Amino acid sequence: MQLLYKFYRSALDDADRLMALTILSLHALLVWGNNDVFFSALLLCHYGFFLLWQPILQKNSSLSWKQALAILVIAGSAAVLFKNLWFTAFWIAGLFSLISGRALSSESEHGRLSKILAASYLLTILLMWVIPKLIDADADLTAAALLLDYFLPVLPLAILFLSSRNKPTAQTRNIDFFYTLLIFLLTIIVILGSFTIGVIWETHYLKLLVFVVFGLAATLIALSWLWNPSKTFSGLELLMSRYLLSIGLPFELWIKNIAAHAVRETSSDGFLTAAMHELAALNWVSGVIWQNGAQKQQAGDASAHVSTYNFQHIQITLYSRWQFTPAMYLHVQLLTQIIEEFYDGKCREETISKNTYMQTLYETGSRLTHDIKNILQSLGTLSAAVEQNQDTDNDAKLIELIKTQLPRLSHRLANTLTKLELPSVEKRNQEKVHVWWENFKQINAHHQLVFEAPASFPKTDIDTDVLDSVVDNLLQNALIKAKREQHINITISLMPSRHFCLEVTDTGSAIPPEIANKLFISNISSRNGLGVGLYHAAQQAKLAGYELSLTDNEAGEVRFRLEMVTE
Repeated sequence: MQLLYKFYRSALDDADRLMALTILSLHALLVWGNNDVFFSALLLCHYGFFLLWQPILQKNSSLSWKQALAILVIAGSAAVLFKNLWFTAFWIAGLFSLISGRALSSESEHGRLSKILAASYLLTILLMWVIPKLIDADADLTAAALLLDYFLPVLPLAILFLSSRNKPTAQTRNIDFFYTLLIFLLTIIVILGSFTIGVIWETHYLKLLVFVVFGLAATLIALSWLWNPSKTFSGLELLMSRYLLSIGLPFELWIKNIAAHAVRETSSDGFLTAAMHELAALNWVSGVIWQNGAQKQQAGDASAHVSTYNFQHIQITLYSRWQFTPAMYLHVQLLTQIIEEFYDGKCREETISKNTYMQTLYETGSRLTHDIKNILQSLGTLSAAVEQNQDTDNDAKLIELIKTQLPRLSHRLANTLTKLELPSVEKRNQEKVHVWWENFKQINAHHQLVFEAPASFPKTDIDTDVLDSVVDNLLQNALIKAKREQHINITISLMPSRHFCLEVTDTGSAIPPEIANKLFISNISSRNGLGVGLYHAAQQAKLAGYELSLTDNEAGEVRFRLEMVTE
């Protein structure tokens, strides 16, 4: 008894087993339902199993009074009409279409097997039991009566005992409306065609059945060929697509107009307004109301026929001059979806434009801040030289240094202010390498640095503003490291080559790999600032035709190289 109860509970929780119980109760109703004593009980049992199995309403959903009334009306109609063979035929056709439609859209082979068995039973009982009774051809199938009564129920019984190990835990009850409707119409064609031919020709039922089935198959083959017959002729598929896409206007014209508005309008709101007026101008549209966030606008007039379309960013209420057909609704759904996609594209363009503008401001501000910082560091170097001068004999040299460097710093500051006012204007100050090198040594002579230079200097001209900014940055980073770590030697080497190449080397600790890998690629965090100095120095050098690189990164030898790029 406990095993039977466990099986009963598992059957109620399994859609396929409920489907099998629905079919078994239908078989009992058809075979043994002639007795009035059993008819009501079997009909109630079949309808109850059908309500538990049906894929339209979920079992745990609350029924409205309209749904409950519809269920009672169907139950009452079934009680009155089920003994009518026409009602029975249409009822079985409905069950067959529901099961077959789900079999075509089922994902797993395990799920399809049970539905194929159930559909096979329903099609067999319809063709071999119901339709012969409709045309009084029972005598033609007397030999098959035993098979239909006692062996055909093996199909739904097999569904009851199919293994449930491979079934998904949450069984979906989706319905493919198109497949279900198509199969139902084909089944009705078989029923009515068999009845018509049987009444007119009065031939043997098996011949009639073969004629109807093969005739329907030939028709479906012809339709499938006409749907897409060859590469040169698209057939019914193209005609159907054009019909769905071109209700009221050519679809290509609509796309062209919407794309033109997307190009013409600079803002997303302007495009949306133009597109909605384009939609309201269609001859079957009376008016449109669209809402974008808190902003709500209207074009045209309201009417009694309303259709609502909700998208991610906009809500559209469309008033039509007549009630939409399903094809018309799909057509408008496609048109509004196109508008929404173009609108999203315009919103993304605005976002990218804002981000680009802010990035440009950030890059310009960071670079100019970097330049000003280097100029202030150079002024700090001059101030330190003045403070550290204790010998009156060096006053003349110090005054000469200040006279030389202050105009250079003033000139660099003026160039920086020019960049701030006109970011697109870049002025280059060309100078010989040996002149710049002597000035650089002179201004940094008070630091504990080692200067190395070849006997002959490169003959190329250099951009002094760029070199002052980039080399000052490298030098200041090395000096800051020397304050943290003791016994560090800093060497500034002008390399012997035909083009400009300078190296800044210190004997301190190596730069961590996670920082070294991103040093000239992006801004990084550092203990002494925002980590933007070397990034902008590398960008500034690249724009001026130089390359800044970290050639060695080991403890005791950290070397940066600034080299002119030659083709």
